[in-house]
Amino acid sequence: MAGRIEDYALIGDMQTAALVCRDGTVDWLCLPRFDSHAIFAGLLGTEEHGFWRLGPAHAADSQPPTAARRSYRGDSLVLESEWDTPRGTVRVTDFMPPREGAPQLIRIVEGVTGRVPMRSALRMRFSYGRVVPWVHRHEGRTVAVAGPDSVWFDTEAETYGKSLTTYADFTVAPGDRIAFTISWQPSHNEPPPLPEPEASLEATEDFWREWVEHCTYHGPYREAVVRSLITLKALTYAPTGGIVAAPTTSLPEDIGGVRNWDYRYTWLRDAAITLSSLLRTGYREEARAWREWLLRAVAGDPENLQIMYGIAGERELGEAELDWLPGYEASAPVRVGNGAAHQLQLDVYGEVTEALHLAHMTGLARNDYASLLQLKLIRYLEDHWQEPDEGIWEVRGPRRHFVHSKVMAWVAVDRTIKLIESGDADGPLERWKELRDDIHRDVCEKGYDKERNTFTQSYGSQELDASLLLIPQMGFLPPDDKRVIGTIEAIQRELSTPDGFILRYPTEGKDEGVDGLPGDEGAFLACSFWMADDLAMIGRVDEARKLFEKLLALRNDLGLLAEEWDPRLQRQVGNFPQAFSHVPLIDTALRLTASGAYGG
Repeated sequence: MAGRIEDYALIGDMQTAALVCRDGTVDWLCLPRFDSHAIFAGLLGTEEHGFWRLGPAHAADSQPPTAARRSYRGDSLVLESEWDTPRGTVRVTDFMPPREGAPQLIRIVEGVTGRVPMRSALRMRFSYGRVVPWVHRHEGRTVAVAGPDSVWFDTEAETYGKSLTTYADFTVAPGDRIAFTISWQPSHNEPPPLPEPEASLEATEDFWREWVEHCTYHGPYREAVVRSLITLKALTYAPTGGIVAAPTTSLPEDIGGVRNWDYRYTWLRDAAITLSSLLRTGYREEARAWREWLLRAVAGDPENLQIMYGIAGERELGEAELDWLPGYEASAPVRVGNGAAHQLQLDVYGEVTEALHLAHMTGLARNDYASLLQLKLIRYLEDHWQEPDEGIWEVRGPRRHFVHSKVMAWVAVDRTIKLIESGDADGPLERWKELRDDIHRDVCEKGYDKERNTFTQSYGSQELDASLLLIPQMGFLPPDDKRVIGTIEAIQRELSTPDGFILRYPTEGKDEGVDGLPGDEGAFLACSFWMADDLAMIGRVDEARKLFEKLLALRNDLGLLAEEWDPRLQRQVGNFPQAFSHVPLIDTALRLTASGAYGG
């Protein structure tokens, strides 16, 4: 059985990522890309679907021991786990070197004290656990082949096969270092070069140390901010600059339920807000790469803008269910692909335009096509902003006139007006000023409940929605506007969990709710960070700080966050780690630091 979501660590090479559990098991790894088929899919099934466990030997009828300590080595993505056993202490270092050739996952076992018996158990299953590869020896190396894929396993330890699994049993004493490496290669190619684990470890540490040195944030929450930045960097697909929302699929928002989605793609919304955080913390090169990715993905067809694309800009992300996988803690179905790719979500135009605006304001070198794209997006919105859509939460129920979507349409027009006024673009300035006023008036008249003094989720509805917290952050209304304060207080009353975190919107249990799905979900962590931001903006800074620090306490021991927090089960839920949780963490830290609202 897979561990709790927060039991996992992330390692990666900025092209794919692995999840390593506290007991030393790699339960998730897709090769060679984030969105490739998994060779270890035990996270969504059982050990029969692929895993790699490396840790102290244990009896076959007992649970593998969990590490007594684990941490990242400094500001890096190099994971160290230590076990204290009756026979001594052992350390395992796990990492994936930034890729120059074949993708590699390297694990180095080091004896610390005593003599500790160890075991490596490697069960590769291709195509998300469905295909058993042909495993054989080739010139002293172990290779697993299935169709177009091959994975090469290299170690100095003696290995043997049993029950379609490759084992190594060995003992380490102080000073012993034994390395294990898997490398992926197209099966028709020559074998990948022999790995150099120690040199790769040094190069990996150097890469992360040099990257972190560019961070311009030095406030009181630096540890949390830097770890979040490293996580966002790890979720960036280096060859193209695309940013995945998470490296996993189908980790449930509702344990045992159907709210299981594939997040291994680039959402324009998630990537745009990630871009803004990177820009504000000194990472302009990543921002430039994402802008270039955006221009390639959208190409000459902004009228057919998708809400998400593949990490190289692919448009077809057809959704399918993998019925041979039982799902994480029986949360089925397991899905790959994402049918929401072709939804209409008008807010995306605002997020993209806001990101381009911020890039322009922070001095990123001008790109004429970026300005042209921005103008084309507004021309599309002129004709379509009054349409209902699926909204920020990608509802699978009927389209509605979501207030957040209209607000972000206003943002898109507002930021484009500013671009024209700066002299860096030409457009019908007066006409678009009228458009901006029309959208603003429409939202305030149709999306606001005067009796309750709150904006609502959609025109004519009674429901609230945490995305309304972005109204002051986007500049749609000032923080001291009574309608803003009323909305914040209404969301606190109606969408707060008992421990003070924020739900996205009301759900209906077994019945279908506004999102067209049965079941409930946890508190959406991004929304809780937005609440902390809003509280700071309206002067309730102590309350904002306390909420922020409660959110920081939800991180796992390595500083990682999933998408949501289940207040009933007191655990993280949803895909992991989640960019949409780490970005607002950074943003809130920046806001609180600027306000001086922190303790100590």
